[in-house]
Amino acid sequence: MYAICVDNQQLAWREVPAPSGPAAQEVRIRVAWAGVNRADLMQRAGHYPPPPGASEILGLEVSGSVIETGPDVSRFRPGDRVCALLAGGGYAEEVVVDARQVLPLPPAISLRDAAALPEVFATAWLNLFMEGNLRTHECVLLHAGASGVGTAAIQLCRAFEHPCFVTVGSAEKLAACRALGADAGWNRHDGSFVEAVKSWGGADVILDTVGASYLADNQKVLNADGRLVLIGLMGGRTAELDMGRMLMKRQRFIGSTLRAKPPAAKGTILDALYSHVWPRLTTGELKPLVDRTWSIEEAEAAHQYLQQDANIGKVLLCVNGEG
Repeated sequence: MYAICVDNQQLAWREVPAPSGPAAQEVRIRVAWAGVNRADLMQRAGHYPPPPGASEILGLEVSGSVIETGPDVSRFRPGDRVCALLAGGGYAEEVVVDARQVLPLPPAISLRDAAALPEVFATAWLNLFMEGNLRTHECVLLHAGASGVGTAAIQLCRAFEHPCFVTVGSAEKLAACRALGADAGWNRHDGSFVEAVKSWGGADVILDTVGASYLADNQKVLNADGRLVLIGLMGGRTAELDMGRMLMKRQRFIGSTLRAKPPAAKGTILDALYSHVWPRLTTGELKPLVDRTWSIEEAEAAHQYLQQDANIGKVLLCVNGEG
């Protein structure tokens, strides 16, 4: 098969051995589309190695058609149209993955749009509703609101009646987030978000992709018994923590990653998506948001685009041209 390989941080589409398997609980998928994520850029730069045993090939989510199933798999059959959450290997013509990390496509969702679902909705659901333990009508602050995860999280907040405030990098992105259902927002180029979020009422849960440079301001706007869920370090990894504020306001800080979780844990998250998100995708209440697409041979251009923080929603790679 062909796959994207990283040579001295350069991307090359070339022939490689196909993955072995499938084992008893695995399925082999012919990849139609692959999602592009910031984790791919980090891995390419040498800062985010795959978990032990995972493919060295980039790519954390795909859509496609099942080719083959292991003997213990009863949920899928060859020919089924699916999407999958991966620990690696998505920038390729084929992947082999534990069946618990695979979901059938919702009705009327194309293979193209389905590739925009697994990573962002799993990340948003995990960190808002499982790690963040969102309770009825609690308010959410979403940083990087126009990102793939951000646009999924906005829609989940709207669907489950959680007011959300977003921070973004442009007026265009702010308008797009409000159109998706964000209640309010702030352009980070206008300075600190603290007073705007305080005036809005503060946040019960913060979903933070930035890290160190936002820690002090996050603490200032986090309500009593609030939870800060950290999922990225775009603003650095080291900062001063106000433990007095943390103590007096009973704030909780939670670090969260999805990629290294075992198949059983990922399966639990995807089961929740199938129960709570998939029906809303079917009705159109929720939708995958695709910003731009490139062919797999143009993966370099897709990476440059994502690196520029230009996207509103997902960036995708077309592997075999299926719709």
